Amino acid sequence: MTTVAVSLDGALGDTRPLWDAFLADSARRFAGIAPLDVASLPENRVAAAAELDAWAEGGVGDWRRALERFAEDHAPVHLRPDPGANAALRRLRRAGARIVVVTDAPEPLARVALAHLGVARSVDEVATEPPHGAAIVHSADDLARHGYDQG
Repeated sequence: MTTVAVSLDGALGDTRPLWDAFLADSARRFAGIAPLDVASLPENRVAAAAELDAWAEGGVGDWRRALERFAEDHAPVHLRPDPGANAALRRLRRAGARIVVVTDAPEPLARVALAHLGVARSVDEVATEPPHGAAIVHSADDLARHGYDQG
């Protein structure tokens, strides 16, 4: 079975603006409970999530659930489904490929984005690193080419 690692932000939809909007909203909303210096957070969202875990211990609560709700409400503003990318993923699935979406975005954000983009059912796994030996797809153009090549 072929495994294809697809970049969420490069090939399907850039979740970074949605993440940035969530951080700005959280800093504003929770300022009285636990100040959040958004500018000091690492660019890598896996590392930023670890810092947000520590920040949330200051009384904010489950920031991941808040992220999920925020993403559900705001995804239509930041993400647009791409029919070509969706079709390419479906072709890959029909050809028997295992599809792993790779992103540094926290899983709640990635899952909401995939659902909004209309590709959640085509994805087998969400990971922060591509599996060993996987074909890696970085862009929508690569995805379209790879999808056509597979079937």
